[in-house]
Amino acid sequence: MTSLADLRSGFLEFFRDRQHAVVPSSPLVPRNDPTLLFTNAGMVQFKNVFTGAEKRPYSKATTVQKCVRAGGKHNDLDNVGYTARHHTFFEMLGNFSFGDYFKEEAITYAWDLITKKIGLPKDKLLITVYPEDDVARGLWKKIAGLSDDRIIGHESNLWAMGPVGPCGFCSEIFIDQGPNVWGGPPGSAEEDGDRFLEFWNLVFMQFEQVDENTRIELPKPSIDTGMGLERLAAILQGKTNNYETDLFRHLIAASVEFSGAKAEGDILPSHRVIADHLRASSFLIAEGVLPSNEGRGYVLRRIMRRAMRHAHLIGSKDPLMHRLVPALVAEMGEAYPELPRAQALITETLKLEEARFRETLARGLKLLDEASTTLGKGDTLDGETAFKLYDTYGFPLDLTQDALKSRGVGVDLAGFTDAMARQRAEARKAWAGSGEAATDTQWFSIVDELGKTEFLGYDTEEAEGTVIAILKDGARVQSAKAGETVRIVTNQTPFYGESGGQVGDHGLVKNAKAEGKVTETEKKLGALIVHVVEIEKGEISVGDALDLKVDSERRRATRANHSATHLLHAALKRVLGPHVAQKGSMVSPDRLRFDFSHPKPMTLDELQKVEELINAVIRQNSDVTTRLMPTDKAIEAGAEALFGEKYGDEVRVLTMGRDLEIDGKPYSVELCGGTHVFRLGDIGLLTILSESAVASGVRRIEALTSEGARHYLAHQAELAKEAAAALKTSPAELPARVAQLADDRRRLERELSEAKKALALAGPAKGGAESDVKEIGAFKAVLRVVEGVSPKDLKGLADDAKTKLGSGIVAFVAVADGKASLVVGVTDDLTKTVSAVDLVRVGSEALGGKGGGGRPDMAQAGGPDGDKADVALAAIEAKLKTL
Repeated sequence: MTSLADLRSGFLEFFRDRQHAVVPSSPLVPRNDPTLLFTNAGMVQFKNVFTGAEKRPYSKATTVQKCVRAGGKHNDLDNVGYTARHHTFFEMLGNFSFGDYFKEEAITYAWDLITKKIGLPKDKLLITVYPEDDVARGLWKKIAGLSDDRIIGHESNLWAMGPVGPCGFCSEIFIDQGPNVWGGPPGSAEEDGDRFLEFWNLVFMQFEQVDENTRIELPKPSIDTGMGLERLAAILQGKTNNYETDLFRHLIAASVEFSGAKAEGDILPSHRVIADHLRASSFLIAEGVLPSNEGRGYVLRRIMRRAMRHAHLIGSKDPLMHRLVPALVAEMGEAYPELPRAQALITETLKLEEARFRETLARGLKLLDEASTTLGKGDTLDGETAFKLYDTYGFPLDLTQDALKSRGVGVDLAGFTDAMARQRAEARKAWAGSGEAATDTQWFSIVDELGKTEFLGYDTEEAEGTVIAILKDGARVQSAKAGETVRIVTNQTPFYGESGGQVGDHGLVKNAKAEGKVTETEKKLGALIVHVVEIEKGEISVGDALDLKVDSERRRATRANHSATHLLHAALKRVLGPHVAQKGSMVSPDRLRFDFSHPKPMTLDELQKVEELINAVIRQNSDVTTRLMPTDKAIEAGAEALFGEKYGDEVRVLTMGRDLEIDGKPYSVELCGGTHVFRLGDIGLLTILSESAVASGVRRIEALTSEGARHYLAHQAELAKEAAAALKTSPAELPARVAQLADDRRRLERELSEAKKALALAGPAKGGAESDVKEIGAFKAVLRVVEGVSPKDLKGLADDAKTKLGSGIVAFVAVADGKASLVVGVTDDLTKTVSAVDLVRVGSEALGGKGGGGRPDMAQAGGPDGDKADVALAAIEAKLKTL
């Protein structure tokens, strides 16, 4: 059992046999400790279990935990590659007891594992304990049979989770690597040497530090141990340097093969840096961390660029890092399946970042040489120039410092900071001129003082964050109580703030003393994620840690709708043409709305084709991939930029599906910072509800996905069944039956209209007169108020009346809902003498109308005073008498 793979499985098997729950490694981005940049120890995922805030179904556990130390308090980055033991990424073996067993069992397990199962020589082992921990000293003598001179008291053997909280003594296990390695035992002047190597630390969590001066016993003492897998492998493989173990030998061999530079002399540390940083970069990318200029993404970029600079130093002509990914997956992919799953994303991210870095490096070094040509050893590059290199040319400050170090030239950090502050001030002025200053000014001070919110929601819906600001009625406050609605900003959050057409998340926040409901999540200045919280219980204060839990079902539905808008955009381009461009969108849990450029309504056939295309791609159920790219390069490569979005220098590029006609071509590639499904099948299906006009040349589609689409279609099917039952037919025959009914209705309406017109012409005049035909001066006329005739049928009625009259004038008024409709007809032989338009205007004025219009032989009008129908006809008669 000497390879890293054997050691992982053997360690877990040993503790599984001793009734420990085997718990998978937690993510490298801590979900339960907002104070940490990355998971840096095995106990991080159990922090709340140790403090009693969380209960698990087991009381003892074992893990192989992924860890990164490359930022913040635990930062080993600058030592990596030059020492035997430092790594940015490493694996920590651990066993834990949550009030189950304590010192005696922990020491017994450790001794049995390293001497009986692994087989380390007992005479090479020695132990350190805290000087006052006589119990641990006695147990080591009893269990291991060690003499007093091999149990060394050391002041460093005191562990604490923080200034307050759980703490206790600890006991470290060392191995003597022999006189050929420099160094002395713990406590000696040469203890910093590597001869006596510490490889396992047993922490006896026994006390709680209440304040600076008060320490009390924990009700349930616990155990937390941590052993470096790489160190143990080196011991068992007879190596005094971790980089000489099997895993690193294979990675370094791949680096040598693809770079053509031998791993020897001054070049050896560079290969070690590349191998180590490849591991850290790949695991972080696999967990959704992508290179950026903020937070964890910035640390990742530093790791990547440090390795890439070493690739440049050893003379690698082409991007190197991405070519080493298969070697890493071959070594660690079985233990960590997230690596092969994310291999394509890791490869592409490394390749794009290194290509961009090489451009930055060449340009930056040239400019730096020009700016520092007169500087010599002991001189300082001015901060303004360093900032210009960073801000204008993308050359990071640490690379400027690194490039000048060999010449003994420093950098004016204070000047750099001042230049940064001036830039922020200018940005604030620019924002103030945008018209949004009144609502957003208050957020500038928070960004300047506390920095951006780190969004964790691409790969989790639950995390812990520290409250950094609380606002009530626009003013900052220190705390808020139950019954109040406030805006809360945390240092990190899984909640998505409304932007890019996607609505903000809802959910819950809580800790041991308070609970609140997140009713909306906002994004401010593109930097802060703000939770609108109704506090339901207790009090929340600045500095509190909060458990942040997104409404999972709401997020799931929103993700499905958002991803569907990308597929809809691509489908519209394929069906309607490349002129289609997004003009806006709204993505919520219950539906999606998508506005696009198109000059005319879509046909039913076009809508059906779009829907069929989208659902065919959904059925591919392929992974949705994300990568980070420079904005200009992403757009040059064909990624669609979404309407209305403001993009920075770098963007997330989302790729979905495979083209249905062209092998190897993706179906959709767009720039987008929203949350999306992980596989297309998560969308379920899409159904289009409507297509309509929004503005000239802009159309809108509304649609449903997933459960919303299923419920809608199920409801439509139920309606079809009910309609079929009412018509005594089957759902399959329903369209034909409805079409028949529509034809029958139109026929009956025509027949009824004809009957009404015939009845109106044949029936007696209003008032009981036997005949409607009047002699008015030299004209014959029919003037009548008709009932049961719709306004649209009046013209046909007038034509029929003119035909029967032969020569003369006809006028009919129909009244409906208190309003009157009037038509006047004049036979062709009289139009030179009498105008229907003049007569209809006279009648319209009597009805309260505005004159009407038409031709000399037929004119129509209307009016609001239906009770004056007879007055209108009398006015027409009076007019005729004057002609």
